[in-house]
Amino acid sequence: MNIRPIQLKDNFSLAKVIREVLTEHGVNKPGTVFTDPTTDALFELFQIDNAEYYVVEINGEILGGCGIYPTKGLPQGCVELVKIYLHHSVRGQGIGKQLMQLSINAAKSKGFNAIYLETMPELSNAIGLYEMLGFQKLAASLGDSGHFACDLWMLKEVSR
Repeated sequence: MNIRPIQLKDNFSLAKVIREVLTEHGVNKPGTVFTDPTTDALFELFQIDNAEYYVVEINGEILGGCGIYPTKGLPQGCVELVKIYLHHSVRGQGIGKQLMQLSINAAKSKGFNAIYLETMPELSNAIGLYEMLGFQKLAASLGDSGHFACDLWMLKEVSR
């Protein structure tokens, strides 16, 4: 297993994993990353300040990823934890937790003091992991991700 920063060559494989996971959970619909055009160009999307994205590669195959992104409209000092997806074949092995912890550490090292995420109740296993890592549910969304189908929002305060 190799966890590394995203590369241009990962775009197609990563978009495929993301769409498969959303389809598997019945949330392959507008207002999610399923129809977001940036899903097909994630390497390019993350080539800005304060953004990081990591992929997990096993035997040369991209099987998931996770990152942080300075989503427009978030409060000062807050970054979004984004595009946390793992192929079903590698879930339950601690890889998602590793990816998220790497992203949380990146946020801390960039000086952020809060991490926000958006999700959906259908992704219940992920929600349990978020809660285990200290994310707490919010009553309303923050920022302007454009993912209007996400109706569960969480925040984690972090110290540097």
